[in-house]
Amino acid sequence: MPAYICVTCGVQFAPTSEPPARCPICEDERQYVHPDGQQWTTLDALRASHKNVVKKEEENLYSINTEPKFGIGQRAFLIRTGAGNVLWDCVGLIDDPTIAKIKELGGIDEIAISHPHYYTAMVEWSRAFGGAPIHLHDAERPWVMRPDPCIHFWSGEERALRGGLKLVRTGGHFEGYQILHWPAGAGGKGALMAGDQPQICMDPKQVSFMYSYPNYIPLNATQIRRVVERLDPLPFDRIYGAFFVRGKGIVPTQGKEVVLRSADRYLRAIRG
Repeated sequence: MPAYICVTCGVQFAPTSEPPARCPICEDERQYVHPDGQQWTTLDALRASHKNVVKKEEENLYSINTEPKFGIGQRAFLIRTGAGNVLWDCVGLIDDPTIAKIKELGGIDEIAISHPHYYTAMVEWSRAFGGAPIHLHDAERPWVMRPDPCIHFWSGEERALRGGLKLVRTGGHFEGYQILHWPAGAGGKGALMAGDQPQICMDPKQVSFMYSYPNYIPLNATQIRRVVERLDPLPFDRIYGAFFVRGKGIVPTQGKEVVLRSADRYLRAIRG
């Protein structure tokens, strides 16, 4: 039976003989159902119409972007460490050329994903690389549309991964939203793998925070302060976002200062 994929959010569901009746992720107020109604595709169909582009971003970091855009349009990242490789976030397409390229780079030993909008075909990615464990925060358990033994739920505020990488639960956009801290990134100054929180703006000297990006629902002041509090102890100079913004989608330097300044600006704006 095919494992149907929602065309709007890109999340793959457990195999069924017929397409699911609905997509709970798209029906949530943070997302949306396509104006023409719920639509589905399959991995085989996606392989025939799309491709992945793997691009080196800096030493030991590669982005994975699906072209043309599919679903939300986010990118994933492969981080190479001396203790193995970690896939951060995920895209809906996985095919033989992508697998071959990533195996050239050392494969995937662990997977971690910021939040449910990017779960996509995570189980397919895990199986393609020997059942690599997928680390999700336990608060997001209800949003997993394709349960599988490869998914490892963790609880609490921080979880160590291989190679010095660390997951930090910030909450905000989702209750179990997690970022990945890469201490070796940015030439050893540290990099924040942010997903879409904080979201890199068109001006890469600014970031923002939202409960819903497509529906323009702001994050409240209490949640903003918590995000900043959770990020404050982490040393990072660079921020990598989920999207190509002005061709790059990064805050190249002074990332910590950008987060603090942008959060202060945001709080002033919502206070009125």
